[in-house]
Amino acid sequence: MSSKKMRALQTITCYIFLVIFVSFANLARAQDVSGCEASASHGCYDKEKSLKLKIIAIFTILVASVIGIGLPLFSTAFPALHPDRTPALVVKTLASGVILSTGFMHVLPDSWANLTSECLPENPWRMYPMSTLIAMFTTILTMMMDTIATAYYKKRGMKNRLHSHGGGGHGHGHGHGGGVNVIHHIENDSGNETELVDQNNDKIVQGGTVDDKESQLLRYRIVAQVLELGIVVHSVVIGLSMGVSNNPCTIRPLVAAMCFHQLFEGMGLGGCILQADYGIKMKAIMVAFFATTTPLGIAIGLAILNVYDENSPAALIIVGVLNAMSSGLLIYMALVDLLAADFMGPKLQASIKLQFVCYAAVFLGMGVMSLMAKWA
Repeated sequence: MSSKKMRALQTITCYIFLVIFVSFANLARAQDVSGCEASASHGCYDKEKSLKLKIIAIFTILVASVIGIGLPLFSTAFPALHPDRTPALVVKTLASGVILSTGFMHVLPDSWANLTSECLPENPWRMYPMSTLIAMFTTILTMMMDTIATAYYKKRGMKNRLHSHGGGGHGHGHGHGGGVNVIHHIENDSGNETELVDQNNDKIVQGGTVDDKESQLLRYRIVAQVLELGIVVHSVVIGLSMGVSNNPCTIRPLVAAMCFHQLFEGMGLGGCILQADYGIKMKAIMVAFFATTTPLGIAIGLAILNVYDENSPAALIIVGVLNAMSSGLLIYMALVDLLAADFMGPKLQASIKLQFVCYAAVFLGMGVMSLMAKWA
């Protein structure tokens, strides 16, 4: 995937979230529903203290996010954090456990609470499990986007290679620019396999796909992009929710949970970005995008505080749907593209002992993040 396409994807994503922010400002105004009252005054309400906590949250979450995503990217200064090293692999599996727990224990329950609220009409919201339906479809749509994008860019990469080596012709022994490209057909256990060699008998393409290294690089880039998208969706929602809250009893533990979450989630994403082998500019864009989304969400929440009603039907539906989509995406990415890819990879398959260490790291990440669901 070219850097231009990556930047275009980032730009499109920015516009999507701009539309979301405007939607919150315009749609999430007070819309009274019979029997539905705001819950801001229940027990713990202090606008001034909440404002101080939110300002602290903007800076602490920003710092935690930068540290988390930055550590793997500066693996030249910290060799142990390079994705190929064992310590980095253990940390990455811990981060994957955090991401998985975030989807199951934080985002999906929040969506369920929003879409089953008494403030919404019973039909269709409270009579049907909409949150799990949306999460399920998002999981499959993520897989579809994942596999189609991989197949498309593999196919395009193979065509580019054939053309760059003068392989535009068909059949055997076509000459191009003084060189001779010869296509060999090899019989093996899995059927016919095509191998293209140049005039020096150097292999160019085998099996109709690009070589393993280029294919793996493409995979890392797609994983990094899709994972960041899922994280950012959740970060926008949680930032806005924190920004419009005047309940310090809720905000205080949420700040600690978000710092932990952003630190380890950032390390997982940072490892994916490093493996994707982006240029400096693209790395900087992705780091900035990840690190600033939650603080930006808090700031926008503060800006729309006077017009926002978290119990309005529009707000509940927007937040609930976004959370459900984010949970499906995060669960898929954590299980398929992170945990399954690592545990089925050659490094862990070669060592049962290392597998057990990494499984312990996964359970630790899941356990700590699940425990935080009690307060945030």
